[in-house]
Amino acid sequence: MSAIITPHNVDPRAAKTELLLVANKLSKRFGGLQALSDVSFSICKGDIYGLIGPNGAGKTTLFNVLTSLYIPESGSCNFMGHQLTRLQPHQIAQVGLARTFQNIRLFGALSAIENVMIGRHIRTHTGLIGAITRSKKARAEEAAIERRSQELLDYVGIGDRANDIARSLPYGDQRRLEIARALATDPVLLALDEPAAGMNASETLVLRRLIEKIRNDGVTVLLIEHDMKLVMGLCNRVLVLEYGKVLAEGEPMQVQRDPRVIEAYLGAGAAQPDTTSKPDAVAVPKDVS
Repeated sequence: MSAIITPHNVDPRAAKTELLLVANKLSKRFGGLQALSDVSFSICKGDIYGLIGPNGAGKTTLFNVLTSLYIPESGSCNFMGHQLTRLQPHQIAQVGLARTFQNIRLFGALSAIENVMIGRHIRTHTGLIGAITRSKKARAEEAAIERRSQELLDYVGIGDRANDIARSLPYGDQRRLEIARALATDPVLLALDEPAAGMNASETLVLRRLIEKIRNDGVTVLLIEHDMKLVMGLCNRVLVLEYGKVLAEGEPMQVQRDPRVIEAYLGAGAAQPDTTSKPDAVAVPKDVS
């Protein structure tokens, strides 16, 4: 399988000027804690858009607001003409925004292919009666779901593990299985919450290539990640949060050289980075806990 075949494919060679998602002054409070404060940003079709910040910066809270797990106190988020803050989580997936979670959330007792098939069912048309009676239409649709799920397992590189129980898979394969399940919904925008967490160097390299392939095949990516080397080498734009507020936003090199970002990660008085150095040498740590 050489491409993700969905009705939402975007030519990655086209100019990245078409806005896909626009968040405007999103705010979220938990009691006395202001988790998000007037967060605004936009994502264009074809982006790999990075979201970084120290622990407690509000990154996952922002993901949860975008996918309606949390309702913001104020602000709006327009996604291809849909106001996400007015939709339920399953409706978010239906309009084309899929996500993974920081902590793996697979159905551990089911096989890999069954996990992907569950994600695919959001695109089915067979009604309750057809599913119960196992009509010819329902059986055909179920067979199509299984074929598509196997294609997606092949796509992420674990097609030979289709019948393995999910919890028995190696950690890196479980992460890729989560991505396959999210892709089964035919997303326009795929939001990945720390997909490289816990991976070794070789697994992270495989993940990077997979994310690049996903973008090149027409799915825009929003990425939360602590691995700075991965983010700065993969993303074309980066948003930095600190204490729920936007600290910086721009191209990776701009963000790495921003004194506010350096101070947030390394503390006040940190030396300015050498602007003649290569990106990996800039004084932002590779990993932030």
